[in-house]
Amino acid sequence: MKTALMMIGSVALLVSGSAMASADLAKAKNCMTCHSVDNKILGPAFKDVAKKYAGDKTAEAKLITKVMKGGSGVWGAVPMPANAQVSPAEAKTLVTWILSVK
Repeated sequence: MKTALMMIGSVALLVSGSAMASADLAKAKNCMTCHSVDNKILGPAFKDVAKKYAGDKTAEAKLITKVMKGGSGVWGAVPMPANAQVSPAEAKTLVTWILSVK
């Protein structure tokens, strides 16, 4: 029983650590300049992005491309610039985290 509780605690730390790591990555890559988790700034809140794309099986690929190459017209008139400093692996990590935001 003690071992099971320790394993559950370890998994919880890894999951929350992963979520924190993604938030830290978003800060490091300047995503938080235009976005926040809960509120629209220049771009949509991450929770709104997650809600909009919930159930869309093509969302991850679309959003990875958008993070890296930029885009416009989905959330209003302000375009999202390309993010050349974000690698494909980082974009995937960011998008996976964004789509998990509640």
